[in-house]
Amino acid sequence: MTIIILTPMEIEREKVLHALARIPNLNHTYDIIVSGIGRESTAKTLMQLPPHDICILMGFAAVIGKEANLPSHLRLGKPIEITTASLYGYEGGLFENGKPIINEPKLNLPCLSSLTSDKFVRTTDLAEKTVVNMEDYTFMYLKKPQDFIVRIISDFLPHETEIDFFEEVKTIDFLEGIQAINEI
Repeated sequence: MTIIILTPMEIEREKVLHALARIPNLNHTYDIIVSGIGRESTAKTLMQLPPHDICILMGFAAVIGKEANLPSHLRLGKPIEITTASLYGYEGGLFENGKPIINEPKLNLPCLSSLTSDKFVRTTDLAEKTVVNMEDYTFMYLKKPQDFIVRIISDFLPHETEIDFFEEVKTIDFLEGIQAINEI
């Protein structure tokens, strides 16, 4: 099976490649493509994908809540599958663009809901355990039925102190998420 793993950023692509290199017996052929950050970049990339069997959006995820208060399967670096996506806001304003998109899980990973925003969300008025990003809704809207989203938890919102995102994610490993994908 040919699987495309779509990553919003180059650092995520590097982490996917590093994880794949450590799995001795890959069950599939993988093509890793960087889409760029945001809804428009995701849409443009999805319209130009080479032939494949499954496309998986995989990247970092900010989760609402304090890490110490979340269950162990939602800690830093843990993989999750996104099964519900909604569109949240335009420059911080709240709106819904149609009903949430809901899919059945494809992997044996914890499943969370995702809010996609045009800008980074800074509000605290969101449900704990909600993922916030800039791509999931577009991907869910345009994907094929067999496609799905795996996110790796990278930070927790709201940030209690200012963070350097790229420093925070240096030690995060995508191996657990890639192993789950390789089992399909």
